[in-house]
Amino acid sequence: MKLLRYGPVGSEKPGLLSADGSIRDLSGHLADVSGAALDPAALAKLASLDPATLPEVSASERLGACVAGTGKFICIGLNYSDHAAESGMAVPPEPVVFMKATSAICGPNDDVLIPRGSEKTDWEVELGIVIGKTAKYVSEAEALDYVAGYCVSHDVSERAFQTERSGQWTKGKSCDTFGPIGPWLVTKDEITDPQNLSMWLKVNGETMQDGTTSTMVYGVAFLVSYLSQFMSLHPGDVISTGTPPGVGMGLKPPRYLKPGDVVELGIEGLGSQKQTFKADA
Repeated sequence: MKLLRYGPVGSEKPGLLSADGSIRDLSGHLADVSGAALDPAALAKLASLDPATLPEVSASERLGACVAGTGKFICIGLNYSDHAAESGMAVPPEPVVFMKATSAICGPNDDVLIPRGSEKTDWEVELGIVIGKTAKYVSEAEALDYVAGYCVSHDVSERAFQTERSGQWTKGKSCDTFGPIGPWLVTKDEITDPQNLSMWLKVNGETMQDGTTSTMVYGVAFLVSYLSQFMSLHPGDVISTGTPPGVGMGLKPPRYLKPGDVVELGIEGLGSQKQTFKADA
């Protein structure tokens, strides 16, 4: 299934994308696409529905973040060896873990706000993992049992905030609108191998990133298992797994986003996003 949320900001309703490309309303069957709806048994019930029997939604409706009520938005840094190289950093001996504020989450096609004082707002296409049931001390072999599905995650980053000021990376990753996720939460049964998905990103029509999840240093199962050793992962939590090379910081000379720029990005089987960047008020 491809689950989604549609409607105005703060008033989104649950839906799904039918095989014919139409959006169907799920509000008669669940309150929202959130933690309770992502349990394997709950997903099985939704999968048994005939989309043709569900009310059709206008294609012009705004799409919201594909999952609601996310408790933790966990990110993995330097998880592609070639991206680490372009960043001038070594591949880490263990995953680099940092948090992105959940207040950064927004819809896949919402405008992204360049924060006050920013001169180095950058792009990063990433595979997002959505947790479906509570994971604590799980093995790598069983880790995928705790995954509900996957989504496109745009880990927008302000590099000066992230690396040129003292402290942790979080403040360069957490500005409002710096976390578009969606358009859909694609359940894991639709993704044969999360480690073999092509991914891309364009700025103003120019391809900047063209990679594949096959070059991730630490794969999906490892990351879910690894993180569960340090914290419980709860239904609705999102893990953003790192980006391939081609970010603005790695270009010579570096290139960063400015008001009016349009970024498009996508991952094979997971859909695409499109955002216009604007100056924050």
